[in-house]
Amino acid sequence: MGLLDGLIGGVVGAEMASVVNTFIQQHGGVQGIVGQLESQGLGATARSWVSSGANQAISPDEITRIFGSSPILGQLAAKTGLSPQDLAAKLSQALPAAIDKLTPGGTLPAK
Repeated sequence: MGLLDGLIGGVVGAEMASVVNTFIQQHGGVQGIVGQLESQGLGATARSWVSSGANQAISPDEITRIFGSSPILGQLAAKTGLSPQDLAAKLSQALPAAIDKLTPGGTLPAK
């Protein structure tokens, strides 16, 4: 288990840590996730995950709308045995906490 898996695992549980880590990395890291959310009108949501305040929620439908065109969502769903909809639901719960944990001090990590 890598460093990111360890950080994320403490937040979302070991079961989802590797999946969330892979999802984040395959979408350009934390900066890539935040950038995609900003480009789709969810910049305030993404910034809430990075900042030190409360994390705004993201819905499974928003996860699917923003990331569903990428083959990664389907690939990870198949790997975990979940449907893409179930994986999107799990990601909607895990992603805000994971991004929050990976941005201590409210700053995006360097590329």
